Amino acid sequence: MIVGVGRIAGGLMPKVADFGPYRLFFYSNERGEPPHVHVERDGNVAKYWLRPVGLASNDGFAARELRELQRVVVEHERQCEERWHEFFG
Repeated sequence: MIVGVGRIAGGLMPKVADFGPYRLFFYSNERGEPPHVHVERDGNVAKYWLRPVGLASNDGFAARELRELQRVVVEHERQCEERWHEFFG
């Protein structure tokens, strides 16, 4: 089950989970991309591919925090991928 859905211009942002100050989500217009998740905190956003888990892009997070975020994404990889397929079918 998708935890929540936010709105952006031209689409939705299905939220996968919150942990501490972080929010895991993806954009509804990303169907053509491989499964991935975005992690956001205070305007910083990183994108992680899910298979295998790896950093795709970063806007604002420090390297140390990115390593911690990757660990969290690995721990929630199955949940993130299930949400992705649940939403996109």
